[in-house]
Amino acid sequence: MNILLIGSGGREHSIALSLSKSESTEKIYCTPGNPGIANLSEIVELNISSHIDVSTFCKLKNIDLVVIGPEQPLAEGLSDYLRTSNINVFGPSQFAAQLETSKDFAKSIMFKYNIPTAFYRTFDLSQYDDAHQYIDLHSLPIVLKADGLAAGKGVIIAESHSEAHEALNIIFNGEFGNAGSKVVIEEFMQGEEASVFAICDGTNYFILPSAQDHKRIFEGDLGKNTGGMGAYSPAPIVDIELMQKVENQIIKPLLNGMMNEGHPYIGCLYCGLMIKDNNPKVVEFNARFGDPETQVVLPLLEGDFAKLLYSASISDLDLYAVRIAQNKYSVCVVLASNGYPDKFEKGFEINGISEAEKDGAIIFQAGTKLNNGKIVTSGGRVLGVTSIGSSLEDAVSKAYNAVEKIEFSNKYYRNDIAHKALK
Repeated sequence: MNILLIGSGGREHSIALSLSKSESTEKIYCTPGNPGIANLSEIVELNISSHIDVSTFCKLKNIDLVVIGPEQPLAEGLSDYLRTSNINVFGPSQFAAQLETSKDFAKSIMFKYNIPTAFYRTFDLSQYDDAHQYIDLHSLPIVLKADGLAAGKGVIIAESHSEAHEALNIIFNGEFGNAGSKVVIEEFMQGEEASVFAICDGTNYFILPSAQDHKRIFEGDLGKNTGGMGAYSPAPIVDIELMQKVENQIIKPLLNGMMNEGHPYIGCLYCGLMIKDNNPKVVEFNARFGDPETQVVLPLLEGDFAKLLYSASISDLDLYAVRIAQNKYSVCVVLASNGYPDKFEKGFEINGISEAEKDGAIIFQAGTKLNNGKIVTSGGRVLGVTSIGSSLEDAVSKAYNAVEKIEFSNKYYRNDIAHKALK
């Protein structure tokens, strides 16, 4: 197969690596890519907002499958356009992607199809006073979410009513752009978070290994939310009994619901879960692979990953294309630019990647670029340092040993990735 991969982050680097190892892959193209992905594919310049440009390229290069990594092209309807051009796409329709692009839409679907989640109410700017009154009557803590896409930063957990009022004003005043035109206010869910990915063909699904992400910038899960500072897989909290509940209470009713809505879900369904007393509730859905969870989940797969995604894209899921490696564990530590998720400096040369890889680590590039032949920092989250081990302790030790071999000015990372599971 000839494959076009869309995206440029650590998630796409991980997808590219798994595709490159697949027997059915002949050639990978990627746009816009990054220096790490360039080692696995041919980087091409395409305006992905111009759907006709992408379609023309696919026909010119005989592309058999388009894999859409990030959420923005899904929100813009790229998958719909390509499908009408008879091009196979792994990625949900614009309508189905609203499960991520609109928190209000996702909540309404969950309530309609009895999928467990937190109670909520949605307010727009015309209901400004009503929203503030609702906050006054709400128990604490209280969660406020910008309705639209906000790069993983549009969620505020308020510990006091005054903090909640301030958060509401921040969202309505445009801190998150158009994403804050509506605000979802919901009850705070107690428990432990975990992530489950399902590869879906509209009707059938294949569940990938569970994972747990570390969203907060500081150790001990303190500080601001980020795009993710590390992850590990599998998550011990997601046992067989819980996974059956996730399938029966969340994945199956969601797929049946989207089919009932006339928009079957084809792509990766990311289920962000809150688990209490071995019962799952949905915190959020994403319409694509998570980041950095992808960097720990995909390395635990064996087989033909490209075949799995292709079979999903044609609504004929091959449940035997891949298998999950037994008795293997994976840990990813994100190396970030100090100051992230706020202001940070970039343009610093990165050294030690090859040394870390020689010891068996997988270094996924996220916020990097080439500058005069040297790899330099270009984003908040720079690298995902991933290691595989025979136990979680082994994987953690290997990951942090690899972290020590990589150097760049302004390097920042958490020292407690996966420690919660080790306890």
